[in-house]
Amino acid sequence: MYGLGILGEKVESFTKRVVKANKYIKEQKEYSLADQFFRSGTSIGANCSEAVSAVSKADFANKLSIALKEANETCHWIEVIYTAELINEETYNSIKTDAVEICKLLTTIIKNTRINMEKSQTDK
Repeated sequence: MYGLGILGEKVESFTKRVVKANKYIKEQKEYSLADQFFRSGTSIGANCSEAVSAVSKADFANKLSIALKEANETCHWIEVIYTAELINEETYNSIKTDAVEICKLLTTIIKNTRINMEKSQTDK
């Protein structure tokens, strides 16, 4: 994803994993669960893409905050999918690690953006 560096790369890779996992979960006839996981998991990238085109730093932070909420929801669905024994432990550990890493990156970027916004306000 242009403009987001390592976050963009990780989100793009994660989105591909979500799409593949969604297909696998649907093959197990868990349509509702697959759809919930798919919507939240792919929404992370959509909101990050919107952040790239933000009209202000506040808008940028807001879009990434929405992406963070979606990433947190995706972590929830990963737990549910694993608890329901729809994915094995290896897959769970891998995809959960990726999701948590995205949450941490988003949190750091949002925090730093807001700090920079406050600093620029006090410098005026």
